[in-house]
Amino acid sequence: MYRIDALRVLADLTEDLPVVVTCAASSRELAAVADRPNHLYLLDSMGLAVSVATGIALSLTDTAVPKVVAIEGDGSLLMNPNVLPTGGFLRPPNLVTVLLDNAVYGATANLPTYADTVDLGVLAEASGWTVHTASDELELRAAVLTALDQTGPVLVHVHLEVGNAADIPKLLVNPVVLGRRFQDWVTARAAAGQEVVATVEEALR
Repeated sequence: MYRIDALRVLADLTEDLPVVVTCAASSRELAAVADRPNHLYLLDSMGLAVSVATGIALSLTDTAVPKVVAIEGDGSLLMNPNVLPTGGFLRPPNLVTVLLDNAVYGATANLPTYADTVDLGVLAEASGWTVHTASDELELRAAVLTALDQTGPVLVHVHLEVGNAADIPKLLVNPVVLGRRFQDWVTARAAAGQEVVATVEEALR
């Protein structure tokens, strides 16, 4: 399974959830699969996907938005591994991270990362995360569905083949526009949920 295959599965399962995506090929390929307002593409922000998703998850705890999903790469996670003990300490119940691990830096001629010898899933587990693994589309779908049904933080460690998808266009959109689009989507979704809760509470009075 290549990254693009994993992203197709993730796009299918997260249409109604906030998704924070790491930079470079991951953002470009996900946008090519399905460019949606619930996607926050972190262009040129390597290492920050889980940090941003953690903050969003904490802000949306006890709202109608059930989960926040981070899509991270192994090279990016290795730039900021502190997000694992931070997540294990803060324990956002609604945080799911999908780690797309091909053990290389895809943007730099596939130079190897430490992930070829350091098991990042074990590191996450030692930091207090619930960890699932997957290496094909069926395993990934099952693991993500399980993770979305569990109390977080949960990490799905996806082992991938090396290779970027061909003929993927550049993502040449102003990051400010992308950020505002995502913010508007999250705000509307959370507000809609609050209206439903208020309606139910009023009906029960």
